[in-house]
Amino acid sequence: MVHSEKVEVLIEALPYVNRFYKQIIVIKYGGNAMTSEELKEAVLYDILLMKSVGMLPIIVHGGGPFISDMLGKLEIESEFVDGIRVTTEEAMEVVEMVLAGSVNNDIVKKFNHIGGRAIGISGMDDQFLKVKKAQSDSADYGYVGEIEDIEVDLIRQLIESDYVPVISSVGMGEDGKSYNINADTVASAIAGKIEADKFMLLTDIEGVLLDRNDPDSLVSHLSKKEAEDLIAQGIISGGMIPKVECCLDAIKQGVRAAHIIDGRMKHSLLLELFFDMGIGTMITNEKEKAHAD
Repeated sequence: MVHSEKVEVLIEALPYVNRFYKQIIVIKYGGNAMTSEELKEAVLYDILLMKSVGMLPIIVHGGGPFISDMLGKLEIESEFVDGIRVTTEEAMEVVEMVLAGSVNNDIVKKFNHIGGRAIGISGMDDQFLKVKKAQSDSADYGYVGEIEDIEVDLIRQLIESDYVPVISSVGMGEDGKSYNINADTVASAIAGKIEADKFMLLTDIEGVLLDRNDPDSLVSHLSKKEAEDLIAQGIISGGMIPKVECCLDAIKQGVRAAHIIDGRMKHSLLLELFFDMGIGTMITNEKEKAHAD
C-alpha cells in the first residue's frame, strides 16, 4: 500500500474514532478468535487500539472448547440437552476453574503484555452477577444459571480507573453456589445494564445471511423489526436465532447498536467499527438511524 492510500484509510476511520470517543463498547469474545493464537493476538490489538483512541471496551468471554477439553482430560462426561451443557457439581468446579481461572487469566496476561491495562473478574466478584438455577420441563441442567440481576458498579469503577474489564460468565446463586451462564447472554445483559453504546458479538459466521449457503447474501444492517421478521420467516434459524435474540435484547435495553461479526477475520472489530461498509451485520432500533449510530 502506497503512502497516500494509507492516509486515505486513516481519513476514512477518523470520523468514527471521533464519534466513538468515550463510548462504552461491550465485546463478546468467543469462537475461533479464542482458540487461534493468531486471531487472539489480532483481537487484543484491536481492543488495545480502541482503548488507545478513547473508547471504553469491556470484554466478556466464554470458553466452551476449553471446558470440553479439560472435562475430557479429567474423564468427566459431557452431556448436552437442548444445546445446553448439563453441569454437575463436579463439572461446575471444572467450569469455574477454566473460565474464571485459566481462560480469563490468559486474556488478561496477553492484553497487559501488549501494553494494555486489564483486570479479570467473574460474576462472583462483588457478587455483581446474581443468578438463579435455570429451569426446564424437559431436563435438569444442573449448575446452569439464568441472570436475575446485575450490579455494574464494579465494572464502572474499573472503567473509570482506566482499566479494561475482562469478565468470565460465572455467577452466584442465592444458595452461594457457582453457576455457569451462557456468555452471549451475559454480554448482552451487561451491555444493557451499563447502558453501553455498542454490543459486539464475535462469532464464527459472517453475520446474518439471507441464504446460509451464500456469503454474498450478508445483510449489513437490520432494524429491530426486520430482524424479528426474519426470525418469524425462518430465514434466521438454528443456532443463529439465540445470537440475534441476544442482540435484540441489548437493543431493547437501550443499547444503540448491536453487531454480529466474523471473529475468524483478522481485525474484524476495527473493520466493523471504523470503516463505512463494515464487515458484519449491525442491528439498530430504527433503520433510518443507522448513520447516527
